[in-house]
Amino acid sequence: MSATAAIDALTSTGVPHRVVRHEPVRSLAEAAEAIGVAVPDVVKTIVVRRGEGDFVFVLVPGDRVISWPKLRGLLGVNRLSLPDAAEAKAVTGYERGTITPFGATTSWPVVADERILGRRISLGAGAHGVAMVLDADEAVRALAATVADITDPDRPR
Repeated sequence: MSATAAIDALTSTGVPHRVVRHEPVRSLAEAAEAIGVAVPDVVKTIVVRRGEGDFVFVLVPGDRVISWPKLRGLLGVNRLSLPDAAEAKAVTGYERGTITPFGATTSWPVVADERILGRRISLGAGAHGVAMVLDADEAVRALAATVADITDPDRPR
């Protein structure tokens, strides 16, 4: 399997990373096991709509969820929403479950939860069954991400 736009984009930054290819997974816990990292280190990239044609990428540790009040306060807006799967693909070039800021069709701003700092994390790599493992601080630097407390613990379902 060849490289993805995400892998090519990350490689071009010079950030050291490892590409992990794995079988299909059905949960975040399965993904963590397949990639070889802890659940909090599987960082979800969530596309959030600030307004018409205006989006941000939000990097969320695997064991946490977006705190909408915190994120709205940080971004200085009263309303945020999630695009549907088709719109997310249209504005990023990636399907849900593969989204990453690296190599996206548009370089939307990135907000990273502060809890990823100092960790070795995995990010989507633009294709199902592929992840990129890298130093979170290097990722934040390469993406010029804003770092803040923007999540809450995920509650068991």
